[in-house]
Amino acid sequence: MKRGKFLKFVSRNGELFIFSLPAIIYIFIMSYVPMFGVIIAFKNYVYDKGILGSEWVGFKNFKFLFESENAYRITRNTVLYNLGYMFMTTVFSLAVAILLHEVAKKWLKIYQTAMILPFFLSWVVVSYITMAFLDHQNGFLNGWLEGIGLDRVQWYFKASVWPYILNAVHLWKAIGFSALVYFAGILGIDAELYEAAKIDGAKRWQMITNVTLPQLTPLIIILLIMSVGNMFRGDFGLHYFIPNNNGMTYATTDIIDTYIYRALSELGDVSMASAVGLYQSVVGLILVVLANYTVRKINEENSLF
Repeated sequence: MKRGKFLKFVSRNGELFIFSLPAIIYIFIMSYVPMFGVIIAFKNYVYDKGILGSEWVGFKNFKFLFESENAYRITRNTVLYNLGYMFMTTVFSLAVAILLHEVAKKWLKIYQTAMILPFFLSWVVVSYITMAFLDHQNGFLNGWLEGIGLDRVQWYFKASVWPYILNAVHLWKAIGFSALVYFAGILGIDAELYEAAKIDGAKRWQMITNVTLPQLTPLIIILLIMSVGNMFRGDFGLHYFIPNNNGMTYATTDIIDTYIYRALSELGDVSMASAVGLYQSVVGLILVVLANYTVRKINEENSLF
């Protein structure tokens, strides 16, 4: 864009630029300025020497993850959990959003409030709620099992059940916000499309499959592309607090983020932690670009960029 056209574009949309300025400043300060610290991943960082004074070691810090005997396990868990979260959140959030659209408007605010509340709870609070259900002595679930004649289960010592528990807890916390995003997308659909479908004799299910879902496809794809970028970046709070950082469940609950946190807290190796963080970010960027490229090849209008 030539300078004259650019200045004209800015002056014509001055109000929008002013409104976006706080967000731009925030992202610049919190996301771009700290990128200078990326070089720590390639150095043997020593506190008294600082970032610039520390010794260069190349890719030596990256060996910690790739040569670890737990590398396959934590990478597998991180990827599979994120795939499960993406699939379940998308499917159930879409279903709930469509149901909300069918509910009488006078009850809508009550449903929205009840659904969005878990999203604002911290993982520490959610961990106590989970413990209230799963505690061996006083947990609600064990009390119910005992009430129907079954033995109590030590949930925090059974690694095999935690993939189901973590997926359920994540869905409970995330479904409200995601459903409201899709619900907002549904409200943006032209009402004339539904009226035309009714005239053609379409029923509720036919309107959902032939009008609602096709119109929401671009939004669904954009959200999925953004989620793909976090495929190698797990939810630390979920995987650390909900299982109570119990070593008995590491086989099915440990992910890259929790593994690095424990290594950092025990070894204090900042350079290693920075290397793994950079690795996660680079892989996430590559995944986003590949996912967007694939979508653009199928339908250019649905791509993110």
